[in-house]
Amino acid sequence: MRSRRAVRSAGALGLLALTATACSGEASRLGMPEPISDQAERMLTLWQGSWIAAFAVGVLVWGLIIWAVLFHRKRTEDLPPQVRYNLPIEILYTAVPFVIIGVLFFFTARDQDYVETLSDDPAVTVEVTGYQWSWQFDYKDSPAKNARTIATVTGIPVDPNHPVPGGKPVLTVPAGEKVRIKLVANDVIHSFWVPALLYKKDLMPGLDNEFEFTANKTGTYEGRCAELCGVDHSRMLFQLRVVTPEQYRTYITNAQNAGGAQ
Repeated sequence: MRSRRAVRSAGALGLLALTATACSGEASRLGMPEPISDQAERMLTLWQGSWIAAFAVGVLVWGLIIWAVLFHRKRTEDLPPQVRYNLPIEILYTAVPFVIIGVLFFFTARDQDYVETLSDDPAVTVEVTGYQWSWQFDYKDSPAKNARTIATVTGIPVDPNHPVPGGKPVLTVPAGEKVRIKLVANDVIHSFWVPALLYKKDLMPGLDNEFEFTANKTGTYEGRCAELCGVDHSRMLFQLRVVTPEQYRTYITNAQNAGGAQ
């Protein structure tokens, strides 16, 4: 009876703690940053669903362990009944993991397809070139391979210990519109990473990667290279600035009037 009361008390305390932390938006994200795009929202939902599945499996396994400890502990010196096998149980614990894996695979493949889909005519196309050790952002007038550059932002390596205000190159995009990022590298492998997008992708010499996102929150978000690319890898810092469509048009117009460079 004491064991049962202890188990019930521990379960109640765990449920209370889980309920209390669930009220916090940060806790509900389970370690992920706050998403700022439609694609990031989808990935966050997948992450949360995976944790729910993991908790469910954990509760089941621990429940079976506790049940076996409480109700099948040794009571006498008699030898327990000996059985060769239990076919239904063996089928169950073989089939259930396959079902779990199949369900997780389905949702992962579905969301990956959504995140990696490229539209025919994005509103904004930016060619991002990573080099040792900074970034260049070339705004294009179309998603075509040899599209004309209408504005360019070229960065310089930033000292992360003594950052200079305004020293980080800034990638400016409009909120609510589809943005295509074309990734190019001419020296070594880099990785374009904005934590708030819940996504990163490699820039590989000889292979031009690309992806799209639709930002839904304005603001300025930190970005960096997520691939160890050399001695000054830590200096490859940049910022993603999400503005209103009107502010974006003004930004591009000013850049063109200034000769296409910012």
